[in-house]
Amino acid sequence: MSNEHKKIDTDFLVIGSGIAGLGFALKAATLGKVLIVSKSGISGGATSLAQGGVAAVLDKNDSVESHVEDTLNAGYGLGKSAVVRKIAGFGAEAIDELLNIGVPFDTVPGKPDTIALGLEGGHTKNRIVHVADATGRAIQNAYVEAIKSHPNIRILPDNCAIDLLTQHHLPKGHALRAKPLACWGDYVLDEKKGFVRTIRAKATLLATGGGGRIYIHTTNPDVATGDGVAMAYRAGATVSNMEFFQFHPTMFFDPGRDGFLISEAARGEGGILRNGAGERFMEGIHPMKELAPRDVVARAIDEQLRSRGDTNVFLDLTHKGSYFIEQRFPNIYEHCLERGVDISKEWIPVVPAAHYMCGGVKVDKGARTDIQNLLSAGETACTGMHGANRLASNSLLESMAYAHFAFETLNKYFKSIAPPPELPDWDDSGVFDRREWVIVRHIRNELKRLMWDYVGIVRSDDRLEAASRLVNFLMTQINEFYHQNPVDKDVIELRNMAMVAWLVIRSALYRPESRGLHYNSDHPGRDDNFMLDTEIRSSRFTPDIHLGEGLIGIA
Repeated sequence: MSNEHKKIDTDFLVIGSGIAGLGFALKAATLGKVLIVSKSGISGGATSLAQGGVAAVLDKNDSVESHVEDTLNAGYGLGKSAVVRKIAGFGAEAIDELLNIGVPFDTVPGKPDTIALGLEGGHTKNRIVHVADATGRAIQNAYVEAIKSHPNIRILPDNCAIDLLTQHHLPKGHALRAKPLACWGDYVLDEKKGFVRTIRAKATLLATGGGGRIYIHTTNPDVATGDGVAMAYRAGATVSNMEFFQFHPTMFFDPGRDGFLISEAARGEGGILRNGAGERFMEGIHPMKELAPRDVVARAIDEQLRSRGDTNVFLDLTHKGSYFIEQRFPNIYEHCLERGVDISKEWIPVVPAAHYMCGGVKVDKGARTDIQNLLSAGETACTGMHGANRLASNSLLESMAYAHFAFETLNKYFKSIAPPPELPDWDDSGVFDRREWVIVRHIRNELKRLMWDYVGIVRSDDRLEAASRLVNFLMTQINEFYHQNPVDKDVIELRNMAMVAWLVIRSALYRPESRGLHYNSDHPGRDDNFMLDTEIRSSRFTPDIHLGEGLIGIA
């Protein structure tokens, strides 16, 4: 293998190929060369699975301020109003961008020039722009078409990022080691060829998506193992609000098989939640009933399952009629039919599932982390948009907005960034293959079950403390295996999953209250002494920035 294939230099490294990564790449390519690293195929992430749509103010009866108010209400006091206003104000521009690359949004029947606007939980106005029930797939396809022949964009599929390159990879005594933390790219494993590349870049965007795979029940794709958050934390970046993991109330329940998402829009269009006795149980729980914020609906379902001993509840759309269902939810209809459920005649069996990571790598309004030349966007980033709970369909908007803000940031100072220094190649000396890969599968399953049982929808002090001890033990095993064996995608993912699980647990322990997505049965009420972000930064690094008014600083 020639050295030129093991070393790549580029202007911009984008880790992740969802809406945030591709949206940024398309804009950054106007400034220089862009390399996109994708752990799976370029369409293998969460964007292509998004069903609902993009929240955007397009109707004259709606307003940015109304969108801001709905978002802040859903965030239970932790949303940052200036950030929310900036993102909500980007909504119309985001839709124009998507129209310009060919996304075929649904229009009002008989009005082909008027975009149809749906309603979802927590929104007080119709503002969800959609493509039937497969909005994400349409957006992903449009971006892929826009970038695949771009002369300034190169794509590396089936390449797994390992660790960010910083001055800590330089020899001791190197002058740059005394400088503030800076990122110069990443070590990346070519999964098919089996070697590690050293990719140097002037600026790096982390857009690796979420970490739902740390839970046994999740709507997330296989690649969602929290890689960006884990890499950033190991490199010295601040990670924020990891206790706020959103559980989607309605995943299709199919014992022994992966479920799939039943969109929020199904309740927005009048879907009714029923327990095993057929009773509609949301009426006495929240004024918005099935359209209550997701944390409320998920906990209500969890209570039904625990109190009744049922395995699932049901979503009833049968009163909407077969024509409406097949037109509005063609993909959900077909998926359910393949699993033996005709949703025009039968109730859909559903359970909550880990869906969206509201916390992540802390960024400012320009998408900057506290490591120089490292930016983040999408689910990997904690922007201040979601607070303690994400409002439905705000995630695609936030991803587009922060991809744009990251581009604006680099457009201002890219020319002043010094070239990266020479960095050492990946060192695998001293490793040996014990061929005990069954350990990896076992620990992965143990971790996912542990997180579901101990750090799920409802938590307690004892369960969190027990989870902390167990995850610390698993992390010791994983790190030993990682350092003793050749680098491998499964081990890289497991190492990252354990780190993200630890961050979720530690963050939850630092919040002795219940707020939004974090519900602790030992502290069932909200305590405004804790109306602050939870911030964690590794004790291996000396802080060179002000961490703000977080609950914690160094851990």
